[in-house]
Amino acid sequence: MLLHLEKQNDLDLLIKENKEVLIDFYAKWCGPCRMLTPVLEEVSDELPNLTIIKIDVDEFNELAAKYGVTAIPTMIQFKEGKIANIFRGYLSKEDLIIELNK
Repeated sequence: MLLHLEKQNDLDLLIKENKEVLIDFYAKWCGPCRMLTPVLEEVSDELPNLTIIKIDVDEFNELAAKYGVTAIPTMIQFKEGKIANIFRGYLSKEDLIIELNK
């Protein structure tokens, strides 16, 4: 499932409600971020138990600061409510799936 965060308060609930979450911190003006979007859509189709949440850093800069995002794209993987991994930069679908399954 691929979601776009609409309200900052929803994030904690989404992380708690879903067993595995991948947050994608991005910006509309970021080229690598735009390249990553179709990859995330394909990963979402292939991994139905993964909830992917896209967060625009320009709109939600407080969340970006909270999670220490200093470069985009940055993806943070949560398993059972805890940070399991952090990925920075563009990853191909194959590489991202390998990393998510570690």
